[in-house]
Amino acid sequence: MFKKLIIFVLLSATILTFTACGNKKSVENNSVKNQGKVKVVVSFNAMRELTAAVGKDKVDIVTIIPNGTEPHDFEPTAKDLENLSDAKIFVYNGFSMESWADKVLKSVDNKTLISVDASKGSKPIENISKTEDGQYDPHLWISLKGAKNESKNIKDALVKADPSNKSYYEKNYNEFALKLDNLYNEYNKKFQTTSNKSFVTGHAAFAYLCRDFGLKQNSVEDVFAEGEPSAKKLKELTDYCKKNKIKIIFVEDMVSTKVSDALAKELGAKVEKIHTIESKENNKDYLKCMKENLDLIYNSIK
Repeated sequence: MFKKLIIFVLLSATILTFTACGNKKSVENNSVKNQGKVKVVVSFNAMRELTAAVGKDKVDIVTIIPNGTEPHDFEPTAKDLENLSDAKIFVYNGFSMESWADKVLKSVDNKTLISVDASKGSKPIENISKTEDGQYDPHLWISLKGAKNESKNIKDALVKADPSNKSYYEKNYNEFALKLDNLYNEYNKKFQTTSNKSFVTGHAAFAYLCRDFGLKQNSVEDVFAEGEPSAKKLKELTDYCKKNKIKIIFVEDMVSTKVSDALAKELGAKVEKIHTIESKENNKDYLKCMKENLDLIYNSIK
């Protein structure tokens, strides 16, 4: 019995030793894999998409807000501050999207951190709901022109942090910007052929896209997706949909579809999903999501 016990203890110690070695090796492999890359912390998925398009395999991206979490209501954790303490760059959208950004930047102990307000240089749209969340509509990235400017700001930060790879980042940015321009030109021609310019969404996230193409959105919920509409607002929205012959109500991830479903039933309309890109959606990248959005909107109004 005693002999069996000794064998068991020795075997357990051997397993623990190999497990520890395996874990150490895994950490070392990850360290080697990310060695030489620029560590970039981004606020949420859309900023990850744009950073990845410019930085590609030269960047190691950490996203603060997990997929499936509403960015408007998020509060950073101690782990997020830890990630920022050894990052080279912090990318956030701006325009009140991350109300916590200034507080976090003051708290983090990283004097060389390059912070990127990606919306810098873009013209904001006023938040007409005038909630305490912010003066401006933050959804700049749901605009090809907005995304182009945000990508340029990210590119400039990468060049500053890693000047030896300047030509690499500029090449990637130019290629991405060209794809954004081509997509814009393709759908600008299409939208110019439509007399109807109106569509309805569950969440007022598409004002910058509308500005790009001369469209008009109406929505069940406001810019910050707060609460259900009043009976008066719902009656106005129903009348609006009937007047503009709305056949599709668009809904988004992380926003309740209860009212949108009821509105669609009242109108005899369909409910279809549209992308806000705040979280990763079926492994689709930024361009894929925006192409689908534009196609959905165009087909709903043509």
